[in-house]
Amino acid sequence: MKVSVVVHPNARNERIEKDLLGVLHVYVTEPPLEGKANKAVTELLAEHFSTKKRNVFLVSGQRAKHKTFEVTTDNRNDTGQLIK
Repeated sequence: MKVSVVVHPNARNERIEKDLLGVLHVYVTEPPLEGKANKAVTELLAEHFSTKKRNVFLVSGQRAKHKTFEVTTDNRNDTGQLIK
């Protein structure tokens, strides 16, 4: 499933918040340098959706604040359980 994300780098603590439009706001402590923030977002999304890091892909927005991620699971039957 595709997930729209707004990244907030250099945050005090890591967290995920969902706004009224269903967009996830991901706060990470890493700076937006050399893909560090993107890596931290990938790890946080994997933890949030209870999947492995290899199942979270950055689809668009490599250098932008607004990003789209693809989240999959190893088991096709688990896709419905991703939405929290």
